[in-house]
Amino acid sequence: MKVILLQDIQGTGKRGETKNVADGYARNFLLKKGLAQAATKDALTKMETQHKKQVQEAESDLQQQQKTAGKLDGGEIEILSKVTESGTLYAAISVSKIVQEIKNQLGISIKLKQVFIKKQIKEVGEHEIVVRFDHGLEAEVRVLVSQE
Repeated sequence: MKVILLQDIQGTGKRGETKNVADGYARNFLLKKGLAQAATKDALTKMETQHKKQVQEAESDLQQQQKTAGKLDGGEIEILSKVTESGTLYAAISVSKIVQEIKNQLGISIKLKQVFIKKQIKEVGEHEIVVRFDHGLEAEVRVLVSQE
């Protein structure tokens, strides 16, 4: 019996695959537990359209991320902070502060988990950070920290 797997099943196949399995295994286990559905013409066409839709969404997501990474790469933000007499900051610049300033100054929204700081920013001056996106895309942003 041909079935379309709705979940990954160890030893049988991965989600979305069409497999030919024993009738009893299909009826008594896969279909009963909702792990698969019978591979009818309607189900196959529905699965095909869903797959095409997912591919289109993935392509548009990639294009959007490339566009955002292009805008960010080589960008520069300035952060004002209180400084001690010795020239160090009272508090290190946090990732949330960087994300907030990227949104305010460059108009680009990113998530906290996308920002990677090579070493903590605790001094006045120029610092490099990396913003990582899906699909292996990266953008380097320069952070200028100056005295408030």
